Amino acid sequence: MSKIKVGIVGGAGYTAGELLRILINHPEVEISCIQSESQAGKTVHSAHQDLFFAADLDFVMDIDPGADVYFLCKGHGESSKILSGHKIPKGKCIIDLSQDFRIAGKHPEVQREYGDFVYGLPELCKEKIRKSKNVANPGCFATCIQLGLLPLAEGQRLNHDVHVSAITGSTGAGQSLSSTSHFTWRNNNLSVYKPFNHQHLDEIYQSLSGLQDNMQHRIHFIPYRGDFTRGIISTLYMESDLKLHDVRELYAEFYRNEPFVRLSSENIHLKQVVNTNYCLLYTEKIGDKLLIISIIDNLLKGAAGQAVQNMNLMFGINEDTGLNLKGSAF
Repeated sequence: MSKIKVGIVGGAGYTAGELLRILINHPEVEISCIQSESQAGKTVHSAHQDLFFAADLDFVMDIDPGADVYFLCKGHGESSKILSGHKIPKGKCIIDLSQDFRIAGKHPEVQREYGDFVYGLPELCKEKIRKSKNVANPGCFATCIQLGLLPLAEGQRLNHDVHVSAITGSTGAGQSLSSTSHFTWRNNNLSVYKPFNHQHLDEIYQSLSGLQDNMQHRIHFIPYRGDFTRGIISTLYMESDLKLHDVRELYAEFYRNEPFVRLSSENIHLKQVVNTNYCLLYTEKIGDKLLIISIIDNLLKGAAGQAVQNMNLMFGINEDTGLNLKGSAF
């Protein structure tokens, strides 16, 4: 089998850097182009200094039409513009890492031209992803929170409002500087942003309502900016009459065949998943409250790693190919 030719559009940001780190070592991939208007003509390692060993890779201005799959790593709103401008040939595979196509029915004019986008959470939509040419990669918070709730939704057990607090690392804000991404502001600091109306809630509700009949309970979500670089830790709690043993059986059965979700019987911490494509889950029962802790690396399982996982599924190769990454202990 010939290698999969990959094009990366918007190659200078954090997510594209993580994609390259994976794809350079992916045994089934050949990198066709790394497009970036701002960095065209420069070496890739000039922007992604950890890729100093990839001295033969350069950024280009134009998208190579000869790739088999394109990862769109531009900001929100940009992917729909790229496709509206027909900068990618029809019939190619597209994995969009923005939020443009995550909600069904958005940008119908683009989807009439290129076809529908499948929501790219493998633990929920695996068979659809395998059959699709277009995938909308989920948001990082959405991935972390959904993986904490999907087994309950399928079991029709989301019968009370869910309260969520989740903290993300500074890379979640992207590479462009803002007042809240400077080191002097982030260091030794913590802040809440977009309480109760974060944009990832829409895709979470979309997924949960597809599993649980008449899903009417609310998710009360408080996102935090953390003073660390990467990772998301989400704590979710709700009232539940389930016993802990039954909860853990429910989760074990739902994720029985999922290579990137692990269940822990002991409390968990971020360093266990940073630099990996894993989600680690811990459940506990305190009185009538069910507590779920869900942790991921926002740049990998929350973005680039999950995108490669989706590519593997779309091209019929083992789901974990190129993704056997180990967390950092220290």
